[in-house]
Amino acid sequence: MNVTQLVAHFARIVGDKYVLTDPPDTAAYATDWRKRYSGTPLAVVRPGTTAEVAGVVKACAETRTAIVPQGGNTGLCGGATPDASGRQVIVSLGRMNRIRAIDPLNNTMTVEAGCVLASLQQAADEADRLFPLSLAAEGSCAIGGNLSTNAGGVQVLRYGNTRELVLGLEVVLPSGEVWDGLRGLRKDNTGYDLKHLFVGAEGTLGIITAVVLKIFPKPRSQATAVAALATPRAALSLLEHVQAHCGDRLTGFELMSAICLELVRKHFPRVAMPFAASYPQYALIELSDTQGGAAVGEMLEATLADAIESGLALDAVVAASVEQAKNLWALRENVSEAQAAEGQNIKHDISIPISRIGDFIEVTDAKLAATFRGVRMVTFGHLGDGNLHYNVTHPDGGDEAAFIAQTEDVNRVVHDSVAAFGGSISAEHGIGQYKRDELVRYKSPVELELMRAVKHAVDPLGIMNPGKVL
Repeated sequence: MNVTQLVAHFARIVGDKYVLTDPPDTAAYATDWRKRYSGTPLAVVRPGTTAEVAGVVKACAETRTAIVPQGGNTGLCGGATPDASGRQVIVSLGRMNRIRAIDPLNNTMTVEAGCVLASLQQAADEADRLFPLSLAAEGSCAIGGNLSTNAGGVQVLRYGNTRELVLGLEVVLPSGEVWDGLRGLRKDNTGYDLKHLFVGAEGTLGIITAVVLKIFPKPRSQATAVAALATPRAALSLLEHVQAHCGDRLTGFELMSAICLELVRKHFPRVAMPFAASYPQYALIELSDTQGGAAVGEMLEATLADAIESGLALDAVVAASVEQAKNLWALRENVSEAQAAEGQNIKHDISIPISRIGDFIEVTDAKLAATFRGVRMVTFGHLGDGNLHYNVTHPDGGDEAAFIAQTEDVNRVVHDSVAAFGGSISAEHGIGQYKRDELVRYKSPVELELMRAVKHAVDPLGIMNPGKVL
């Protein structure tokens, strides 16, 4: 088949209106969310069923046409963006947005890959359950993309990354065959656990079309607070203190440096600041409980009062209403937008062993300050699971463009330090094409060879999302 015949074949599979080839129609699919990468697809194909995905993939396999799977196109590393060759087909799963089943007794939900994350949260809520995956793009990101990047979010501390929320998958393989692994089992010891090959693989091994997800009893009470702290090490001590006193009621523990709140105050003046004074570090803490009433709030108040008395925290504010809790969360949720309003910055999505985070921040901040004078450290993230968004922005009033031109040098300082502290250069955003070369620098030859062997075994033609990850 030539290109014209292939596009016509796609149209017969999914319908004429679901095959896009004109640049004005494909533009939104061909550029990543950060507008860092842009490509030229041969076509954008929008299948509506697993059988249609399989038909499209089979045609691509027969013609050795590269495929770029795409969900909500909210990724941050260019993992769902085609190259400029005009020979790659974007397979967009946005039409596959059905919730196939909810089983409250088994605490599972079977959904298609194109479902928007917020819609899954709502469906679970309507079934008197909780689907805990929560992140900034939840109103537009798709669960298939969350699976492909093993997304994290703000409740990982209690419920785990996306990988921990998956029981079964349905996947269209690079050959066009369908693997039906949609099993809602928590124990299945029958050989290799294949689903874990595809979670976090960024579409390089196949296209996830459906998933069985864990859901949980819905919390009946919540308590939210912000604590003021002297150092990141103090935040770690406070984390240990809260875990010891509150156990698994601790749902979220988010770290924010002083500049995070300064930027939110500057660019989102309607968000109320928790304290009259400014402090070096802040921790946003949330507890939740399946029991209703005020007990969880009283527990958090007592825990933080004890922390202040023992010198672990400098001050604390506990939300007295749902609106106050939303305002405290707005401090954290608006950090990224406040950074964007301030100008370009050099972002790092990293993870460090929790016990070493304080040392990492102290050492790496000092290295950056010595090499790039006046830089501002916008450090925030999920302290409870070791995931930091360790972002570096230009000096106040400095030359932004000149600073951004030093991105590679800044990355080298940060990533070398991450490696020295036993961490990872990608915690929840994936590798895509943005960190592909960095992966080669920090993965061992043995790991890389194993990854390439898996890729070749599952996708011998190399048509699934080429140029991403490996």
